[in-house]
Amino acid sequence: MNIKNRLIIMNFLQYAVWGAWLISFGGYLGGTLDFTGKQIGSFYATMGIASLFMPAITGIIADKWIPAQKLLSICHLISGALLCAAATQTTYNTLYPLMLASVCFYMPTIALSNSVAYSALNRANLDTVKHFPPIRVWGTIGFIASMNIVGFLGFKDSPNQLYFAAILSFILAAYALSLPNCPIATPEEQAKMKDPFGLKAFALFKQPKMAIFFIFCMLLGASLQITNAFATDYINSFNDIPAYQDTFAVKYPITLISLSQISETVCILLIPFVLRKFGIKTVMLISMVAWVLRFGLLGAGNPGSGVWMLILSMLVYGVAFDFFNISGSLYVDQVTDHNMRSSAQGLFMIMTNGIGAIVGSYAAGVVVDNYGWPNSWYIFAGYALVVAILFAIFFKEEKKVSNAKLENA
Repeated sequence: MNIKNRLIIMNFLQYAVWGAWLISFGGYLGGTLDFTGKQIGSFYATMGIASLFMPAITGIIADKWIPAQKLLSICHLISGALLCAAATQTTYNTLYPLMLASVCFYMPTIALSNSVAYSALNRANLDTVKHFPPIRVWGTIGFIASMNIVGFLGFKDSPNQLYFAAILSFILAAYALSLPNCPIATPEEQAKMKDPFGLKAFALFKQPKMAIFFIFCMLLGASLQITNAFATDYINSFNDIPAYQDTFAVKYPITLISLSQISETVCILLIPFVLRKFGIKTVMLISMVAWVLRFGLLGAGNPGSGVWMLILSMLVYGVAFDFFNISGSLYVDQVTDHNMRSSAQGLFMIMTNGIGAIVGSYAAGVVVDNYGWPNSWYIFAGYALVVAILFAIFFKEEKKVSNAKLENA
């Protein structure tokens, strides 16, 4: 089997593990275990907590001591075992620490799998810019396939989703050992390593423009995990209304939500065009408006005559998520010096998927507990609208930045 097909299998499994529980877990927590909104939010904040430190730690280990493909295997083995343990628990105090530990070992595998792919492609003399995206898209396909299998097998309301994720994790742990070796850094290369934790990038906060940008990244990052945490539980709540009990959306909420990931796949392909056409600031504003629509349509829709609004909410997710993450990452790449670009990208991730996701997940849980449905969706939409307006006012885009690298996007 050629190396590209081997990497496709790796990416498929990598994101299938995540897809097995990420979307449906909130519904299981709220519907089956009857956890509060704040408690549900805390589970989705674990990904932000893990993103603050685990990728940096495992990155150093992979660079200096353990080849990336072996560390990938070890992390998945531990994460899978913790998922099995978590599946046996039904109380918050016992389930939460196990899920936090599992996520802490899963989140760094995203970067590790990328490192394995880049290393293998480079050793095969294949251009990563050309060959990696078609490989990576199979990760999204794996995510979609896994979440739909969970839905159709009836695992969405049971701990079986965690067992299913664990099985996939064990399969990948074994498969990773068959992947090409990723050489660790030589003693000479290790001696040249400076700032391994990327702390130098925090100096960017001394620049008012970048400080404003990263603050808005954090504010918008608060939106990232809200629908993952609560959309399934919200749609399940319509099952209590007789008129909606037999609708497709109530019977197969995971399938409905999977439209979000399908939309994401399509929108990735649109980004180069819209960046060249509109520039980075406008694209990020489009993303923010899409978040307003994402939340607002969820609140206004229903599984009956309003199902079209639920569907449209899923379809705009690709614009909301990808336009923000990818255009933001590209902007950071453009305006930072080459010697701190990796550190700056790490800072971007910390502000969005780290601090932003943590604050957003906990705050969303409090909102849900106090205001319920559908009012909570309108509050989230209002928040996204305020962030968009403030961003339009305070963030000033330099023309040379907006047009410089976009021709090559």
